[in-house]
Amino acid sequence: MKTLDLPDTIQHIDIKKNPLNDEQLETLYQLTQSYEALLNKRAQKLKEIDKSSLTEEKIKTLLLSHYTFLKRPVLLHANQLFIGNAKGTIEAAKTCLHG
Repeated sequence: MKTLDLPDTIQHIDIKKNPLNDEQLETLYQLTQSYEALLNKRAQKLKEIDKSSLTEEKIKTLLLSHYTFLKRPVLLHANQLFIGNAKGTIEAAKTCLHG
């Protein structure tokens, strides 16, 4: 988050304190067309789940059930969605934010 140098106009939501609701998740889904794209595949809690049985609907349920299942950070800015902390994603987000 510090790397992105977010302007004060960006709303920050702490999903630990305020978990995603259906509407927020639906917004993210509309931009990705995939709940799997939002899934944090490194989540410790995911190790307890049979990954071969994961469907989009089950992933949606997981994303709504606990914040650790969401890949972070998530930045939605100017109708562009950036998910995760891969170097390319962070660089693209910086360009979107700061030109």
